[in-house]
Amino acid sequence: MGDHADRKAGYARTEKGLREQQRRMAEIRATAESDDELISATVGGYGELVELRLDPRVFRTPDSTGLAQAITKTVQRAAELAHEEGFGVISDLFPAGVTAEEADLRLGPVLHELDRRIAGGER
Repeated sequence: MGDHADRKAGYARTEKGLREQQRRMAEIRATAESDDELISATVGGYGELVELRLDPRVFRTPDSTGLAQAITKTVQRAAELAHEEGFGVISDLFPAGVTAEEADLRLGPVLHELDRRIAGGER
């Protein structure tokens, strides 16, 4: 019986640690600028767009396709920076040798499984 209780306590400790890491990931903000510095994009720890700033000068040359591409490239660059920062926050959760490029930083599925196991739904 103690083995089961110890395992549940271990899951609970792991869950607490993961939730703290998840909180830290939610605090991440990464900003990138376009090459011409007319576009600035800030994303959160999971790459979600938090802020987009467009310098009014971007409208001097009416090129919606070019503007869209520049915005997309800037947001992607910011997301890459956020991913690198996020990996630094939770890299200790991954096996040795895993790189930022390989790592999936979303902790939701792991937390869902731990919640299930803590509730008694172990495999």
